[in-house]
Amino acid sequence: MSGTPHSFGGDWTADKLERVANYLRAYATIMKKQQFRYAYIDAFAGTGYRTLRRDDEPGQLMFPELVEAESQRFLEGSARQALQVQPRFHKYIFIEKDENRFKELRELRTAFPEVARDIVLVNDEANSYLQDMCDNKNWERHRAVLFLDPYGMEVEWQTIEAIARTQAIDLWLLFPLGIAVNRLLRRDGNIDPAVRNALNRFFGAEDWYETFYQTTTRIGLFGPETQRHKVGDFDTIADYMIRRLRTVFAGVAENPLPLFNSRNNPLYLLCFAVGNPRGAKVAVKIAQDILKR
Repeated sequence: MSGTPHSFGGDWTADKLERVANYLRAYATIMKKQQFRYAYIDAFAGTGYRTLRRDDEPGQLMFPELVEAESQRFLEGSARQALQVQPRFHKYIFIEKDENRFKELRELRTAFPEVARDIVLVNDEANSYLQDMCDNKNWERHRAVLFLDPYGMEVEWQTIEAIARTQAIDLWLLFPLGIAVNRLLRRDGNIDPAVRNALNRFFGAEDWYETFYQTTTRIGLFGPETQRHKVGDFDTIADYMIRRLRTVFAGVAENPLPLFNSRNNPLYLLCFAVGNPRGAKVAVKIAQDILKR
């Protein structure tokens, strides 16, 4: 992200939602000529961030940026955007665990009667549902675009691996760059074991610590002293996540798009990865063109 122009004071949601919609239109146009059944899947379709509280300060949200209007509109707008895309998809699958938010999603069938019968609402935990769907569905004649937009670090790497294994799903991932990951990386490297385990599950590896921290030794009054300090910035974290995606997907866009709020704080990184080796080159080219700033 170094050296890139930032948008100060603007609402980024409409532009970024339109980028995803542009890919959906290009995807559906291509797939319409094929013999596949294809679906749009939106995981974490609700807004469960309202329950995320700090353990040390119960009255404070762990990720306060998520209650900002820009974040809410982005997280809530993807479903409606997808339902308006033409050519249309064969199925629309929206996954939401929270009961109240799930009830709200039912309004989509009323708002979009022309595709109501093809809207599938899943009241389940996204990781378990996606892993089961990816591993147990016959994907030979099916394809999908999946928008994975967690409101924190709910996505498990096992879910990412399951998506890639299908070799049938194109993934748009809203990586919580600033609102979660960077916030949890303490400058002194003294990370709580529970947080470290959460980062391990999220990245599917433990070498992130060596990537984001540097250990130095100096001679003190009582002999050698070891110190750790954070060297990982937003660019380092972004590069690391792209490398992780490359380990399981056939193709990954090399220019993920950072999303800033009106105060120019990086919130997310919009990433793209494709599972099908045969279609990876074309899909990545389309996505990279769309992601250009």
